[in-house]
Amino acid sequence: MSLLNVNKIDPATGTGLELGSSGDTITIPSGATIANSGTATGFGENNTPYFKAYTSGSTQQASSSSYLDPVAFASEEFDSDSAFASNIFTVPSGKGGKYFFHAQIEFYQNMYDCYVLLVKNSSNVNVARNKRQTDSSLWNLRTVTVSAIVDMAAGDTMKVKAFAETSDSDYNIFASQTTNWFEGFRIAT
Repeated sequence: MSLLNVNKIDPATGTGLELGSSGDTITIPSGATIANSGTATGFGENNTPYFKAYTSGSTQQASSSSYLDPVAFASEEFDSDSAFASNIFTVPSGKGGKYFFHAQIEFYQNMYDCYVLLVKNSSNVNVARNKRQTDSSLWNLRTVTVSAIVDMAAGDTMKVKAFAETSDSDYNIFASQTTNWFEGFRIAT
């Protein structure tokens, strides 16, 4: 092993600086600090893909005996890898890992119990419930949120289902960007 003591290494003007070759290991010893004042790429996670979609337009409605499956999220706020389509998130090739998902749905119209489900492929991952209050004045608006950290492989899908038990023949969810959304991002490979 050779030792080179210098204070600065500059590449030739307009070129890049490469340390090592393919298959080499560059070791930063314990106690050393890497200070970055520029742009760092290729280090750690960047939490992609990520997405956020929300409902908009007309109110969504379902019969009291069926689920909204999936809940229709008509607009996207962002979608880093174009992985959210037709109300379903699909893990892109090479992007498997642990994901965080979160959804919020606001129901109205005399509901007893309201449910929101995160569904991976065709299996329920997590269910959240808002149970009826004894005060009937609280029946009109019911917000339910659900979150989960889930192992996902390339091609796996995640969607949101909603259901409510109601005294009426059907139930509604609001179609507002501020009350209903579905979002997620990769947290680790």
